[in-house]
Amino acid sequence: MALPYPRKESQLSIRLSLLALLFLAACAGPARTDEGQPVSSPFLAGTPGDNGHPTLADFWDGRAHFVVDVTETGLPMGESETVALADGRLWSYVHASDRSAGVVDQCGAPVDFPGCVVIYQSDDGGRSFRLTDPTCRFGCNSCPCTIEEDNIDQQQYPQVAWDGSQVQMVYEHRGMVMMAESADGYAWTPVGQVAGTGIWHYWFQNCPDDASIGQHPYSADEHQCLVGGPPGVYVQGQNLYVLVGLGRSPGNLGCLVAPVGSDPVQFAPCAYNPLVKGAESYGPLDEKGPSTNPWFDFRTVSSAEVQQVGDHFYLLYEGVRGPGSGDPGDTQFGLGLARSQTDQIDGPWELFDGNPILVDMSGNIGLGHADLLVVNGQTFLYTSLDGERRSRLQLVWK
Repeated sequence: MALPYPRKESQLSIRLSLLALLFLAACAGPARTDEGQPVSSPFLAGTPGDNGHPTLADFWDGRAHFVVDVTETGLPMGESETVALADGRLWSYVHASDRSAGVVDQCGAPVDFPGCVVIYQSDDGGRSFRLTDPTCRFGCNSCPCTIEEDNIDQQQYPQVAWDGSQVQMVYEHRGMVMMAESADGYAWTPVGQVAGTGIWHYWFQNCPDDASIGQHPYSADEHQCLVGGPPGVYVQGQNLYVLVGLGRSPGNLGCLVAPVGSDPVQFAPCAYNPLVKGAESYGPLDEKGPSTNPWFDFRTVSSAEVQQVGDHFYLLYEGVRGPGSGDPGDTQFGLGLARSQTDQIDGPWELFDGNPILVDMSGNIGLGHADLLVVNGQTFLYTSLDGERRSRLQLVWK
């Protein structure tokens, strides 16, 4: 695994950060007082269930369900992380490349696939999105940008959370989980690799039991240990939690935790890992359809999206069963739901009886990277039901 990335910031990224701060201040008001003390997040934090709307607790108990609100939002397939701004706009963080969206880095060079973090914007309340600036949101240490120092070709599956002082972002880079931070959510500074994350062989270092990579009937793994993959992030009280995939075949989901404001090297495994355990076997070898629902999350469990409702946390996650016989790569994707049994993230969790939700196996590659957003108490979910379009669903009473 790579060593933690140093904290560096070029003159270019400093100028861009200042411009972005001025831009956001003009549109949405300052995020800090004149004394530099944090006063509020640059994003609006909606409360699930306000104004009589249902919550994930109601979904869990069978009183609510998701229905398609907008079939085609313009968001790219794969993933999104959408936030609401005070001026009514919505931003959605995704990764994109020159090949997919004509994206360039902040030195002006085309970005290789799968790409870097960009922002898609909505001006109509989240019904449609467009890429207004096809430029990577991260500045580079120097020009030209490099893979080694800037992760410029693979800033995948970004997730964000406000920690009371800054916006924290986690993203995947070659199995590792990396962090970046921002005062305004627009201009970002990478700060390093989350300690203990990556993908490796046993000879490199020890592997937690729940992070070991086992045998898959139709896929041979090059490595033996995984702590990482598409991540999640959540702030609870004074702690910042980074949620990570643990192992493969079977896959699990766990977390790493550190006090808010800590450097990435200070994260440690949660006490209750794994929080979510995937299926213990692949199931019937020659079946791929709805009959394989019980085994939808055998290969990997990742892409955590966390929301608190009352005294419980609810977690959407991507489960991947992996390839079937003759498939060229990972197939069979599902969306899972879990709930904490206490009011703590680092504690016991339970699985929803109706997993996978929304779509039966074998699912599609965009389904599991679910994106929850709450506006005026209404819970929305951005995902793909058909593997071709990223739709918006709303949670409504049955």
